Amino acid sequence: MRRPAVFLVLLTITTLTGAAFGDFDATLPARGQAVGNSTRSGACQASILAYHRFGTAANDSMTVRTATFRSQLEYLAQHHHTVIPLRSLISYLQTGSPRPPKGAVVITVDDGHRSVIQDMLPLVREFNVPVTLFIYPSAISNASYAMTWENLQTLRQTGLFDVQSHTYWHPNFRTEKRRLAPAQYHAFAMKQLGQSKAVLQRKLGVATDLVAWPFGIYDDEVIAIAHEAGYVGGLALGERCIVGGENIMALPRFLLTEAVRQSFRSMLPGEGR
Repeated sequence: MRRPAVFLVLLTITTLTGAAFGDFDATLPARGQAVGNSTRSGACQASILAYHRFGTAANDSMTVRTATFRSQLEYLAQHHHTVIPLRSLISYLQTGSPRPPKGAVVITVDDGHRSVIQDMLPLVREFNVPVTLFIYPSAISNASYAMTWENLQTLRQTGLFDVQSHTYWHPNFRTEKRRLAPAQYHAFAMKQLGQSKAVLQRKLGVATDLVAWPFGIYDDEVIAIAHEAGYVGGLALGERCIVGGENIMALPRFLLTEAVRQSFRSMLPGEGR
């Protein structure tokens, strides 16, 4: 019997400027940040899950064991959680239709780590799960932990992977905003967002209009710059599901690691909290 289709989204690789691969800032996402004029309300419409890397053992704080990931995919299929493409959710939030199926889930995986092609891909094929990768191009074919451009082409050729932006080299926008004068900061952010789009287009032939905010850090100013650069959607963190009135440029996600104490079930729409 054919397994229900499951759609995953993949987010990127870490900065080459010294931050540990896959580190993030959990203080800013979606809770206390400015998010334009959005007014959130209503029932949970979908959950976005955020992974980073995979392996047979959890050798660091951001790795999910492949056995755990398999069990989660099995749970989604067995409990009728349709995993939809991020693009479908963005379209719904923009236009109001089509409405996601009850219990909808989007799976995102940050960082473009080589474990994506080594450890995640076999499960993606087995469960027939489309994936969106958010990549910062400076690491690709450069950093030892990262995939290569050839790896990304291989993933795209499966027909299961889309590629989107995680800026050019994964900066901390809050730090850069403190460090730079306003005009310099605007130019810096525009380059991070625009150069990523340009390189992904040149290397992979993909049109990029979705961004995953490095470390989950964003504010109204960088969102405005992203709009200026041609982005229509963005992902942060936030440990809550999607409800009505979300800011499409700062969608919250549940972080998944072996160390996360919150149960997988509690992250899903319609499941017990």
